[in-house]
Amino acid sequence: MGSNQSWVTEFILVGFQLRAEMEVLLFWIFSLFYIFSLLANGMILGLICLDSRLHTPMYFFLSHLAIIDISYASNNVPKMLANLVNQKRTISFVPCVMQTFLYLGFAATECLILVAMSYDRFVAICHPLQYTVIMSWRLCLVLAVTSWSCGFILALVHAILLLRLPFCGPREVNHLFCEILSVLKLACADTWINQLVILAACMFVLVGPLCLMLISYMCILWAILKIQSGEGRRKAFSTCSSHLCVVGLFFGIAMVVYMVPDSKQREEQEKILSLFHSLFNPMLNPLIYSLRNAQVKAAFNRALQKKRAI
Repeated sequence: MGSNQSWVTEFILVGFQLRAEMEVLLFWIFSLFYIFSLLANGMILGLICLDSRLHTPMYFFLSHLAIIDISYASNNVPKMLANLVNQKRTISFVPCVMQTFLYLGFAATECLILVAMSYDRFVAICHPLQYTVIMSWRLCLVLAVTSWSCGFILALVHAILLLRLPFCGPREVNHLFCEILSVLKLACADTWINQLVILAACMFVLVGPLCLMLISYMCILWAILKIQSGEGRRKAFSTCSSHLCVVGLFFGIAMVVYMVPDSKQREEQEKILSLFHSLFNPMLNPLIYSLRNAQVKAAFNRALQKKRAI
């Protein structure tokens, strides 16, 4: 390239491009959702840490899910909220890459934690007598460490490949935050290696885990149908159906964004889908997994009673 070529040092996050009044309204709505997400996940995390009756493998993985949801939302949402009320929607190159690295790391880790949770439910329902032996704390720790390590190693690979690219042309990232596919479109070099690694990562953290979870839940469904007690069948089915709901939404949206061929018409749709991942999914997870759970409600009541006693 020529010596007079200027290099991009900051990007402009385009966002939704709505009227100022609508953006202010969205700011307050999204702020409420974000605060509720932090409070709900924080409450779940606090209850699991403080109540010894929730020190089980299922709630161990739920505590990791709460940490991921808090971190994932906090990585993307504050900057998005600031852009809704600020005309200067710039983000420097290094913070942009860091945002990309963190959201990829948390997203990949959540995929793998959801696999561990489905395995926990599989053992609990299909092999209840061996549950405490199979789901030992050592195995739970190994599954959690493996999920976090694999998730962030993949994110680091994406970040390194992104840093090797030159950015010398347009600065407008047509997204709500530094989403990797939107940033790659601004590169002044061929991004086929990046695209290939993204596809391979999708096979590893989306397609593979989804297949494993579908197999697990098919076995669980078969085991549920064999349960003689109507109350036991209802309880088991209620738990697994809520898990499947989250899995379907999370993996379905991610596969649409990263595995369906891109087009100009899909850019606005992808913003909405990414908004769901960043804002609504962290809010729904505690509602679906925990706050409707009888054990969590009982732990919350015990915490209130202790506070009143003090």
